[in-house]
Amino acid sequence: MTLSKMQIGKGGVTDNFISTLKTYFKKSRVVKIAVLKSARESKEDVKKYAEEIVKKLGSKYTSRTLGFAIFLKKWRKARG
Repeated sequence: MTLSKMQIGKGGVTDNFISTLKTYFKKSRVVKIAVLKSARESKEDVKKYAEEIVKKLGSKYTSRTLGFAIFLKKWRKARG
């Protein structure tokens, strides 16, 4: 299983970011997103980004935050 990596900068979560993310999920099931200092003040910001990304991607995706990183996973079926 390959792990793709992305970064969130001061631009935040844009439509372009989401479309790039979707192309990464064609190659791998897990994507690690590093939240850069310019995009966050605290770990709460990281959680907000994670919620926003999952909301935009849909119910087949789940997120987990670890420090200043977000791990997104794509499932075959929609999750609760």
